[in-house]
Amino acid sequence: MADKNIFKKKSHHRRAMRVRARIKGTAERPRLVVHKSLYHIYAQLVNDLDNRTITGVSSLPGSVNAKGKKLEKAKAVGNAIAAKATEMGIKKVIFDRSGYLYHGNVKALADAARKAGLEF
Repeated sequence: MADKNIFKKKSHHRRAMRVRARIKGTAERPRLVVHKSLYHIYAQLVNDLDNRTITGVSSLPGSVNAKGKKLEKAKAVGNAIAAKATEMGIKKVIFDRSGYLYHGNVKALADAARKAGLEF
């Protein structure tokens, strides 16, 4: 059982690195990174040229305080990251799904961020 979990983690990491090798975030157009855990979802804006995280939000209590199912939490995080980005003067981002499939929570976060004003 442990070998299967190690293989899944390595495969996920390989997919994430493959995506990250192709896209680079800048100060004008940062990379919108998504990370999922079992209960929460996280989003960050990253400037790869300066190796710096610009801002980030999560569904953890104290950040967005999203309640309900994971899909509602993902939508709340997408709205919050778009609000923070527009407040900082960022309109365009590059979406980095971090090796996750573009469906479910990842898609809900992206759609909510687009509706709130971010351009991908």
